[in-house]
Amino acid sequence: MSPDDLVLTPRGVRFQGRYFPCSIGKGGISGRKREGDGATPRGVHKIVGMLYRADRMAEPRTWALAIGKDDLWCDAPGHQDYNQQVRAPFQDSHEALRRADPLYDLILLTDWNWRDVVAGRGSAIFLHQWRRPGYPTEGCIAFSRSDLHWIASRIVPGTRVIVP
Repeated sequence: MSPDDLVLTPRGVRFQGRYFPCSIGKGGISGRKREGDGATPRGVHKIVGMLYRADRMAEPRTWALAIGKDDLWCDAPGHQDYNQQVRAPFQDSHEALRRADPLYDLILLTDWNWRDVVAGRGSAIFLHQWRRPGYPTEGCIAFSRSDLHWIASRIVPGTRVIVP
């Protein structure tokens, strides 16, 4: 492991010599992740993108992409765009990326079940802002706004997220 890896530990996520409190999925950590189980998938994942709300914050990195009003994430296991960003109108099951709350103002995308997608294996494993300390996610890893921004300012595409 490298100091530039984001490593989930019992104390939080370790990154660049610091620990950051975080929340994980309400289903705990699982080596058998499935769509809708609320679990954070065990493994070594990579950061493959960054999305942000340009109407709420400045561009965090030159490689970050702004979230548009019609941007969604497909979580319909039977759809050809499963675990991919899609745009409205979209009839199948999806999650809105442009939310009324601040949870997705900044999103770090992971490569969980991406590229070689397996239907039903789980979608949208992001690093994002938490609702409040200790409040579980649907499988993502969530941080305070300030910690998420600090992390985002120091990662690069390919930074590893290690969930033991």
